[in-house]
Amino acid sequence: MKTAALLLLTALSAAAWAEFSVPGFELVYTMPVETALEQPDVRAPAGVWAEMFASAKKRIDICEFYITTKAGEPLELAMAELVKASNRGVKIRFLAEKKFAKNSVEGFERLRTIPNLELRVLEYGAVKKSGIIHAKYFVVDGQAAYVGSQNFDWRSLKHIHELGLRVTDADIVKQMQALFDQDWRAYEKVAEGKPVPPLNKRRPEAQTHKRAYLVASPWAFNAPGVGDSESELVRLIDSAKRELDVQLLDYAPLPYAKSFYPPIDNALRDAAVRGVRVKLLVSNWNTEEPLLAHLKSLSLIPGIEIRVVTLPEAKEGFIPFARVIHSKYMVLDDKLLWLGTSNWRGGYLDSSRNLEVVVKDEALAGKVQGMHKQLWDSPYAAKLDVSKEYPKPRKG
Repeated sequence: MKTAALLLLTALSAAAWAEFSVPGFELVYTMPVETALEQPDVRAPAGVWAEMFASAKKRIDICEFYITTKAGEPLELAMAELVKASNRGVKIRFLAEKKFAKNSVEGFERLRTIPNLELRVLEYGAVKKSGIIHAKYFVVDGQAAYVGSQNFDWRSLKHIHELGLRVTDADIVKQMQALFDQDWRAYEKVAEGKPVPPLNKRRPEAQTHKRAYLVASPWAFNAPGVGDSESELVRLIDSAKRELDVQLLDYAPLPYAKSFYPPIDNALRDAAVRGVRVKLLVSNWNTEEPLLAHLKSLSLIPGIEIRVVTLPEAKEGFIPFARVIHSKYMVLDDKLLWLGTSNWRGGYLDSSRNLEVVVKDEALAGKVQGMHKQLWDSPYAAKLDVSKEYPKPRKG
């Protein structure tokens, strides 16, 4: 407990002076330890999450792909604040994906020991065929929220390159709450063996007239006012005039099933033909077949450059499913930021639960573009070599 308390004090004291925010949003960043990727004016998630949970008065709603904890690591700060919140009488609802439950066994056990916390494990494929809950977000008291690439995983707060947003924009927080409530209720239908009725018969349009707006997938189950992630991403790429700076875990016009998923690939190729410069950062996990072949094909288009990022192994040795870049964002023409939870592959933006926030703010877009440049120019990034046979990446 003393170690956890010391970690919390360190995280919160460091966070007191380091913050990059614009109206409605604060940028939050996981710098992989033992790398030269510092961003001194951006807070780390450990302190932000703990602070947000500590502020809760009535309710905390958490939707996560999975949960993996480890004693003495930064996620313990948030776990400790969840326990304190429950002891204050705060109601906590935690929704997770059943298909990944094997990775959450110990985490689920810990959650079940927290008073006033209800855990629901939903197989999202029963809602939308072949889908999963891949979103990573939470809402506190209906007043503030968090969304980003960080899973509820100790490694995501220490050993993985991640980017997220603390959200206080009232409209977006309200819509995130509505999405959570929708999926929370969907669990009840699935548990009864009943189909979950869709909320939309037509693909909803994003609220593009606003400075900031929320999109999500799958669109048939989006709450009112929430646009469709897939069509909006394509529309934004189609609107680019100069440059697209993108960072992803992996990219391919393929889902996990054997089929072709062309919307994003077509949009990127068309943008390059129009003269838009596309700079795509992907992780070394992207260098396995058949993903690699499609990545190489994309890199042959004039105007598209791809760099593969390989982070050094931690001093403590190999850590399964860590030491990788996992941020998922796009900066468009230096003025707009797309940030969310989806990989750019089939199955994510069309059938799985994911969330993306779009913010038209030059300061925020510029900051993230600077982070993209830092990684692009770093010794960890190397230009994709179409003639190279890459070794199969070691993940787990």
